[in-house]
Amino acid sequence: MSEHVSRQAGTAPAPKGPASYFPSIEKTYGQPVEHWIGLVRARHAGGTVKHGELVAWLKAEHRLGHGHANAVVAHTLGLVRSAH
Repeated sequence: MSEHVSRQAGTAPAPKGPASYFPSIEKTYGQPVEHWIGLVRARHAGGTVKHGELVAWLKAEHRLGHGHANAVVAHTLGLVRSAH
């Protein structure tokens, strides 16, 4: 490999950015990431559109840790933006 990437043959690269938190989120909270994305999408569609407000809501109402809530919101808002 000419790139400085160390990985075993046949394995996908590790996820980067918010997606790197997804395995831990699923393990910690017992729900697939799609569950959390769906909740944030619904809340966003209902008018709560600011990143910080969505993070605070996930933390207060669903007891997600700050990093996990931030990752879900960042990823979901990215999906929302790309859909428009």
